[in-house]
Amino acid sequence: MANMNTTFVLLNLLYLLLITESISLEAVPSNSIAANANVRCIEIERVALQKFRKGLKDPFNRLSSWVGQDCCNWEGIGCSNQTSNVVKIDLGSSNLCGFEGGSQYTPDQHNCLSGKLDPSLHNLKYLSYLNLSNINFQGVSFPYFHGSLKKLTYLDLSFTMFSGLVSPSLGNLTNLRYLNLVPSQFSDRTLSVSNIYWLTNLSSLQYLNLQNIVLSKAETHWLQVVNMLPSLSELYLSSCGLHHLPQTLPFVNFTSHSVLDLSNNGFNSSSIPPMVEWVDLSYNNLTGSLPMWPSVQYLLLRKNLLSGPLPVNIFQRMTNLVALDLAGNFLNGRIPSLTSGPTGLWSVDLSNNLLSGNIPRHWMSMQKLEAIDLSRNNLLGYIPTSLCSLPTLNWLQLSYNNFSGDHFSTLQNCSSLYALDVGGNRFSGTLPKWIGKRLPSISELRLRGNMLSGPILEQLCFLARLHVLDFAHNNFSGSIPTCLGNLAGLKSLVEYSTSPIQRHLPLTYLEHMDLTAKGAQREYYSQIFLMNSIDLSRNNLTGEIPKALTKLSLLSTLNLSWNQLTRKIPENIGALHNLETLDLSCNHLSGLIPPSMPSLTFLSHLNLSYNNLSGPIPSANQFLTFFDLSIYEGNPKLYGPPLITNCSLLPSDGDTEAVNEDNEEFRFEKLWFYVSVVLGFILGFWIVCGSLVIKKSWRHAYFHFVDEKKDMLFVAIKVNMARLQGKIEA
Repeated sequence: MANMNTTFVLLNLLYLLLITESISLEAVPSNSIAANANVRCIEIERVALQKFRKGLKDPFNRLSSWVGQDCCNWEGIGCSNQTSNVVKIDLGSSNLCGFEGGSQYTPDQHNCLSGKLDPSLHNLKYLSYLNLSNINFQGVSFPYFHGSLKKLTYLDLSFTMFSGLVSPSLGNLTNLRYLNLVPSQFSDRTLSVSNIYWLTNLSSLQYLNLQNIVLSKAETHWLQVVNMLPSLSELYLSSCGLHHLPQTLPFVNFTSHSVLDLSNNGFNSSSIPPMVEWVDLSYNNLTGSLPMWPSVQYLLLRKNLLSGPLPVNIFQRMTNLVALDLAGNFLNGRIPSLTSGPTGLWSVDLSNNLLSGNIPRHWMSMQKLEAIDLSRNNLLGYIPTSLCSLPTLNWLQLSYNNFSGDHFSTLQNCSSLYALDVGGNRFSGTLPKWIGKRLPSISELRLRGNMLSGPILEQLCFLARLHVLDFAHNNFSGSIPTCLGNLAGLKSLVEYSTSPIQRHLPLTYLEHMDLTAKGAQREYYSQIFLMNSIDLSRNNLTGEIPKALTKLSLLSTLNLSWNQLTRKIPENIGALHNLETLDLSCNHLSGLIPPSMPSLTFLSHLNLSYNNLSGPIPSANQFLTFFDLSIYEGNPKLYGPPLITNCSLLPSDGDTEAVNEDNEEFRFEKLWFYVSVVLGFILGFWIVCGSLVIKKSWRHAYFHFVDEKKDMLFVAIKVNMARLQGKIEA
């Protein structure tokens, strides 16, 4: 029996070695010139590569090694040790140009390689590995593949900006095991498939990624075709415009190690087999209650229409769970008990649902949990101390619930926390003095929108990795600690620039946090780790802005608005060269706008309104782009563009007093003038008219006089008109 076991193990090892050799494609590493020393390039293949090279634009001269006779030593080329045939071309720009793995270039970046795909590659009949990902072939139709490339087992054309129809000629590549055709999201033309039956020729296919390719014309056939691929274990059809997922047609070929990504389509029901390891049906229209697949390890159902309570025994039945993402549904009721369950559970995201009640007290059985997100629910009560018994808990998101009490007393043992977000709750109390020692790894600390009070403690300055500090909308008082200017995470790159969660692949938890920048609150995802922010707005802070804050060279957002800060803006604020948002509004700051402030060339959002600032507004660099008058209003002594006030017409302090006195005297004289006019009119009226009313003889004499004058005037007019008429007739 022992011999049989030994034989079985040896056979397995031999099989793995063969597979490894096959996947390596017998290729000599392209960056190992010494290994290629005895390998000579075959002439017809060298000519084919040179023709292919002529069709490419290489602005950064990445292919400078493509000279000479020995193509096996060229960048990105691998040859067989036995035959010297070219078996590998790896020009994927994500590798060649140093892009982050899996990322693609954007329109505002210089493309590493671009141009057209020369058909000369069909002469490389022994080619097994072809990676042209991220090369900009914009405006070029999808290429035709001859049967000459039948040895090709790996083909990656992702993010290449090909457009039009995917050529059915891919069916000629009958030995393909890996096929990735994901189009670039920045292309102005789409990539689509009208006939998907060419896939049935690829019986060896193990990995298929058609994400973002329009499959709507093949809607009724795609599932039949998939079930005809016996070796397929990873299928990615996210964002393909699919709507129909038949109930009666199972995925017969999927095994317990399969990955199935059908996210961001229009499915309203699913018949996913229970043996699939990875299920991603996020961003669909799935309704009803939560499905139960006991064998599933990664269950991703984000942003659907699932409703009802979570099954009471969900964690007891799905014991293989590694990642659970049910965010953005309509699930209600309480979170089930966690006394026992999947010991390998790594992330739980139940955010943005209708869950209520308290957080379960027992988490000890899930010692591998790294991310817990219960934000945007109706949870209440307090944070259980058992959460801090999880030795690897890095990310705790509890924002926008109804938690209350003193939350810090239960968090002092969460020493592994990288991010803590309890914003938008009703927590009260003060900051504890142990915060700088018990939470040494904190990088993002968001306490926004609670009822916390007391001073901002200097112990915060011991948090070396802190780069997001959001205490806005609380009742903190006292002065801003000067030592905040020593925060290492805002002065230089710390030990790691991304979350430890991001080190795990595949990534299943979408880390997110609401942060305020440029005058608006936005939800940040992967950009969180690029944010460097201090937001202490809407508190009762007093004193001056510490000059030490100007040493935070990486700071991009500084918001100190709606406090009671006094004195001047620090003179050296221009040293914050990365500052994009500066809001100092609604304080009691005075003095000039510092002359160094125009050197903030990245500044795109500025608000200095409602202070006591004076003097000219700077007129250089970014200040030439600030046309909004509201960012300066409430500062009556500021002048210069864009304000209408002309500084040359503004009097000095002494002149102002004199002008004010003259204005007061002028207004007094003007008042007496109007009063005398009114009094004179009243007096004259009653002297003339009053005498006529009182004395009858005077009244008769006055009206007799008026009648005589009227008659005399009438006679004079008649006589003159008669004379004029006589002259005209004569």
